[in-house]
Amino acid sequence: MTAFLPELPHLMVEDAVRAALLEDWGRAGDITSQATIGPDVPASAVIAARKNGVLAGIDLAITAFALTSPKLKVDVLTRDGARLTPGAIVARIDGPARALLAAERVALNYLGRISGIATATARFADAIAHTKAKIVCTRKTTPGLRAFEKYAVRCGGGSNHRFGLDDAILIKDNHIAVAGGVAKAIHSAKAFAGHLVKIEVEVDTLDQLREALDAKPDVIMLDNMGPDRLREAVSIAGGKVLLEASGGIDETTVRAVAEAGVDLISSGWITHSAPVLDLGLDIGIE
Repeated sequence: MTAFLPELPHLMVEDAVRAALLEDWGRAGDITSQATIGPDVPASAVIAARKNGVLAGIDLAITAFALTSPKLKVDVLTRDGARLTPGAIVARIDGPARALLAAERVALNYLGRISGIATATARFADAIAHTKAKIVCTRKTTPGLRAFEKYAVRCGGGSNHRFGLDDAILIKDNHIAVAGGVAKAIHSAKAFAGHLVKIEVEVDTLDQLREALDAKPDVIMLDNMGPDRLREAVSIAGGKVLLEASGGIDETTVRAVAEAGVDLISSGWITHSAPVLDLGLDIGIE
């Protein structure tokens, strides 16, 4: 079954873009454009890709232009999730030159950052498409941009892990150390959690894996295990629980990890270290 494309809530987008524009404009707005361009000078521009990638964040860019001036008209030619090649035109913008230039950087900052994450995710997802594994993101996101960066992961063909500390229980090594053991931590979590709250536990060894299996969490995270150890873990689990591989996974290792037979592969790299996708705005005076 084909998954529906994700959407970003309009109010969330508008609030974030408004704050970004105010940050960029400061106390006097774009004084360079005010000093060099008349108030009624029209212009047209295109946003185009300069490298291969996956588009994400077009609504953020549209909103930057819309909030800057209602006279700016944006014609979107490519939607989020689309594969881009160099020269592909994403959108055309027409209207007052001053307003167009005042919105340019905020629009491109969002579009490049979010598309970069979608592009990185797509590279991972393409590399493991022949396996059952799915790429999922983590909480290693830019403060204030988590919802947008996780949206980008979905545009790139990945899935979302938890959004915050409040939507799932993830028992990590420090929780286990304080709680007094893997099984004890899982049992305490089960006593606490509501019926819709999933419980995941992180394990570092195969002995911890066996202990976790007896306590029956919903998901077990296999932390920093190489492909051989992961295959052994998959064999031990025997399909009784979802297995997630995590730790040090990049483009050079993701294929081997997926081929070990895990269900999920979590990567912080796709959000915290993905390169910005190079998109440019080219303007022409009418």
